[in-house]
Amino acid sequence: MVRYPLTPDQLEAGKRLGALLRDARADRDPQTVARAAGISPETLRKIETGRLPTPAFGTVVRLGDALGLAVQDLAAVWRDDPPLEVVS
Repeated sequence: MVRYPLTPDQLEAGKRLGALLRDARADRDPQTVARAAGISPETLRKIETGRLPTPAFGTVVRLGDALGLAVQDLAAVWRDDPPLEVVS
């Protein structure tokens, strides 16, 4: 299987997704959120900082569940739809 490099648009989408997740997490403990999503704190940190710009769909769904975000809202950020207001 050949994996093509990510495009600049995909990298930017990953940064937007990470920022939304970081904002939604607010002051909650990253370890607690990561555990609730079934991922490691290191993976959560990589997603939030954009170092892992294309996390698996299941990971995104579980993070959304852990943070109270709908999949539709996460998808909107990926598509660069108008900004969402995060309510903590």
